[in-house]
Amino acid sequence: MTLDWPAGFDRTPSVERERNHSFQATLGQTTEDLATEMERLDPDDWRAEIGNQHTKSNGLPLHNANPDDPGFVLRWRMDGEEFAVACDESPRLRDNVRTVYLWVHETRMRNQRTVQTGEDEFAAARLPSGDSEADAVVAREPLHEVLDVAPDADEAVVEAAARQLKKKHHPDAGGDESRFKQVVDAEEAMLGE
Repeated sequence: MTLDWPAGFDRTPSVERERNHSFQATLGQTTEDLATEMERLDPDDWRAEIGNQHTKSNGLPLHNANPDDPGFVLRWRMDGEEFAVACDESPRLRDNVRTVYLWVHETRMRNQRTVQTGEDEFAAARLPSGDSEADAVVAREPLHEVLDVAPDADEAVVEAAARQLKKKHHPDAGGDESRFKQVVDAEEAMLGE
């Protein structure tokens, strides 16, 4: 499964990733902290993403997740606006999730202070509106949602769901070609092909 890194966000080359030795929390504790923080933020909806299928229903990694790509992306929607923060500075997933958690926590806390600023503290995470083609960011539906399966669905379930959807959306049968391609891509990514 490939991590859907936000468009326009730079990736850290793997050789430049540095371990963080100051974080003491486990990945499990960190994901609990982040889920609590997102409840406090109270967005319309939110979703986390890692580079494999070892995730909970909200996309947060399971305590034993160890993807090849340690990057972490958090997306949310609030008051009609879309936001995203991502981190891949560390070779360890836990450290990247913890960094995102701390940023969200600290930013939310700053937003509660009674000082006047030019914009909301979360403005730095706001994704472009897409009003102009130069600012357009295409939001991708999570792979498991394209196939209407659980994020951790086994190979047989993924193949069966993809088979049905490919039949339904096949262009030769009058289906939507772009949706057919999404199904094919989602199946390949979830099966690691």
